[in-house]
Amino acid sequence: VEKYRPSQLDELISHEEIISTINRFINQKQLPHLLFYGPPGTGKTSTILACAKQLYTPAQFKAMVLELNASDDRGIGIVRGQILNFASTRTIFSGTFKLIILDEADAMTNDAQNALRRIIERYTENVRFCVICNYLSKIIPAVQSRCTRFRFAPLSQEQILPRLNKIIEEEKVNVTEDGKKALITLSKGDMRKVLNVLQSTSMAFATVDEDSVYTCVGHPLRRDIEKILETLLATKGFAQAYDDIQSIKSVKGLALEDILTELHLFVMRLEMPMSVMNNLIIKMAAIEERLAKGCTEAPQLTALIGAFFIHRDQVTLET
Repeated sequence: VEKYRPSQLDELISHEEIISTINRFINQKQLPHLLFYGPPGTGKTSTILACAKQLYTPAQFKAMVLELNASDDRGIGIVRGQILNFASTRTIFSGTFKLIILDEADAMTNDAQNALRRIIERYTENVRFCVICNYLSKIIPAVQSRCTRFRFAPLSQEQILPRLNKIIEEEKVNVTEDGKKALITLSKGDMRKVLNVLQSTSMAFATVDEDSVYTCVGHPLRRDIEKILETLLATKGFAQAYDDIQSIKSVKGLALEDILTELHLFVMRLEMPMSVMNNLIIKMAAIEERLAKGCTEAPQLTALIGAFFIHRDQVTLET
């Protein structure tokens, strides 16, 4: 992940509008305070580090950039001490502003954020802030209003694939087409996750294909879910269906919660009356809630089979 982190704005693979806007800010020397938000692995930190490398020479970087992550202490004491000291002093002969990067800012306390808003306003001549977070709602409105906000959306398949192919080629990894598809499906737009799963799978298996990717992350295989759905919809008895699904769970080491999540996608594609589908999904949601609260899997599995059997009979009666 770090080996292939982009070091220049031109190397970034997504969010062309955001990058072109920031480029324009840098070229006109009018960079505002920035607030980047969005899910992990979408290029927020990479973007601001690439900006910093474009703004400052390697010799200046250490003196001009202060980067604080969630792993560092960023309570009110650090804001009033380290951040205030860095913001209030100017660097001789640099002729430009400093940059403070607050990564994972949603982990900062409200007191620290309140202390920050005055510093942001007071030292704009000396310093620019870049606040990075996953959840915008965790940042107080006062800080939000002082920054220019950019939302980093999850990456699309078209954006991930060229970079993934380039890394596969450079690392000489044996990857099949269905393996690439599985990596992109599992990542849900998170580039970091794509590369981490690729690395783990390539170390564990000779070939990175669909089966090895799903096995590596412990995710249910599509064909296993299809088999479970077939069992739930077939006209076997209750006990037989329970034994069949329980054996698949045991052999493959699957959690019922994962099975439910995957089953939901298949159920949405089934052709059945809307009222029946609504009731079935409500039952599945109730089972998932009980599992999340810590209930044992065996009774919840029987509840799932029971829900499918009841709704299957309703469909039969209606047709």
